[in-house]
Amino acid sequence: MFLPKNNTPRWIIIVIDLFLSLSGLFFAYLIRFDLKADFELIKKEWSILSKSLLIFLLVKFFVFYFLKIHKGLVRHTSTEDLRRIFFASIISSLFFVVLGIIRNLYFDGFYLFPMSVLLMEFLSSFIFITGLRFGIKLIYMESIKPKDQTERILIYGAGVSGLITKRTIEKDARLSYQLIGFIDDNKKMEGSRLQGLTIFHSSKLEFIIKSEGVTQLILAIQHPNEENSKNIVDICLSNNVSVNKVPNPKSWINGEFSTKQISKIKIEDLLGRKPIILDEEKISSELKGKIILVTGAAGSIGSGMVLQIAKYEPKLVILLDQAESPLYDLQNELLYHFPNFNFEIVVGDIRNRERMTRVFDHFNPQYVFHAAAYKHVPLMENNPSEAIFTNVKGTKNLVDLATKYNVEKFVMISTDKAVNPTNVMGASKRIAEIYAQAANNSSKTKFVTTRFGNVLGSNGSVIPLFQRQIEQGGPITLTDERITRFFMTIPEACQLVLEAGSMGEGGEIFVFDMGESVKIIDLAKKMIQLSGLEIDKDIEIKITGLRPGEKLYEELLAEEENTLPTHHPQILKAKIRMEDEATIESIDDLIGLFERQQNENIVSKMKEIVPEYKSNNSVFELLDKK
Repeated sequence: MFLPKNNTPRWIIIVIDLFLSLSGLFFAYLIRFDLKADFELIKKEWSILSKSLLIFLLVKFFVFYFLKIHKGLVRHTSTEDLRRIFFASIISSLFFVVLGIIRNLYFDGFYLFPMSVLLMEFLSSFIFITGLRFGIKLIYMESIKPKDQTERILIYGAGVSGLITKRTIEKDARLSYQLIGFIDDNKKMEGSRLQGLTIFHSSKLEFIIKSEGVTQLILAIQHPNEENSKNIVDICLSNNVSVNKVPNPKSWINGEFSTKQISKIKIEDLLGRKPIILDEEKISSELKGKIILVTGAAGSIGSGMVLQIAKYEPKLVILLDQAESPLYDLQNELLYHFPNFNFEIVVGDIRNRERMTRVFDHFNPQYVFHAAAYKHVPLMENNPSEAIFTNVKGTKNLVDLATKYNVEKFVMISTDKAVNPTNVMGASKRIAEIYAQAANNSSKTKFVTTRFGNVLGSNGSVIPLFQRQIEQGGPITLTDERITRFFMTIPEACQLVLEAGSMGEGGEIFVFDMGESVKIIDLAKKMIQLSGLEIDKDIEIKITGLRPGEKLYEELLAEEENTLPTHHPQILKAKIRMEDEATIESIDDLIGLFERQQNENIVSKMKEIVPEYKSNNSVFELLDKK
């Protein structure tokens, strides 16, 4: 059907609305007489009606004009237009009642229209006027839709978010989408229809994909069951169906989102677990009104910790890092999201004892979260002196100052690579753990260590690396097909650090439940598929061999350690051996070796302090054979 591109003149809209109102009036009379009447009855009714028609048209014209129902673009009729038409019809009918009473009392004793006619006229006029508008809108929407339907879509989630997604897609005439239906995990909804679309149970997804030729699935559940959503995505990827998701309602504009905000699902969305339940009251009692120092505040974990801490109304948070540009970015983020958050930016290096002393002396922190560290395994394998200088000496500086200035609690963030270390980085973190635990026995400060695996999206982690390689066209480089890692998201890690810190009484090493370990090659394949690309056709996966010091499998506990449960199901307490005074003295000797920059001597000393440290795929393997 041809529809003009230019707007219809407003006077034509007014004429059409008046004509439809007249049609509604005559339809009301037909209903009044049951669609039949003799000539005498019609003549009598016309003698009354003829004197009312001009008033009818004038009232309708002025009310319609005053409420501007002719101003809306007919092809874009909205609920606001519907509301205006409804009130215009109501007001017109009220005028007819009032004018009818006046005519009856002061003129010829007749009303303008019988009450039954007024009621039917109101309903029929409203239906005629709105029906025409929505009819034209429907024809217009169909006329501008692309003729070739290229995407056949299923919406996962038949709730409010799924319904909004359906409406959003249907409103966007630019899209060449055809909606097939909904899928949902609720079996009770199977077979029902939601605004014309069938609801299928998620167990039948693969059958629906094949029978209906589905090309895309949109996740429209804001908090889906993790296991179910993973299965849904796996089925889609194995059948070459792209997977997108609806954004969080917080990012919707005025409570609505556009199809442009529908984005591809990320690998992080598939590796998360059930939401972490925190003891908010306990954490708040620990942090509210306190002066808190966060080292490594500009890093992935450090900045995540700051964002979490900000919710608990501390008196002051000192953000310490040597990376000025990331600190500047963090400062801007905090000013935007937490305008009332009291914080201080300190550019400084934890290895500088004088600078750290000044920080503790000036701010006198009551709580310390120590996240500053060198963490890249291959880089530290080539630079053992720097690993010792930062991870051991830097930690020693902070531990000593925390003791001197009577810090209430010191929470050290460690790594699973400190367990049976095979590289310099992991061994340096284990030595830092040992020193912090030993200090707990002779200090008023409670020293607590938290240990977890890889964090999704953190600086230098495998996922951002793979993402860059995919964007560059590949190849994705993988060190070994067998390699596995534990993963958790930055918010998960930071929340568990807060929880463990609040429950710690000093001297503990808390180990986080990292879930199931993930094969990195499976991770790479899934990331390629989620990008809409094909493995080995669009993106190659290249095996490069293990890097120096790299493990095939990460551990969270050493053989000498066992665990005790805590009140939180995702946090365990490691029970480990206590080190003697000689070991602590050896740590001082190790730090002293930094001056000579002799890597072999440094690593030999590290192996003496941490007997379970056995180098892997490294030049330092020779030291294990001596």
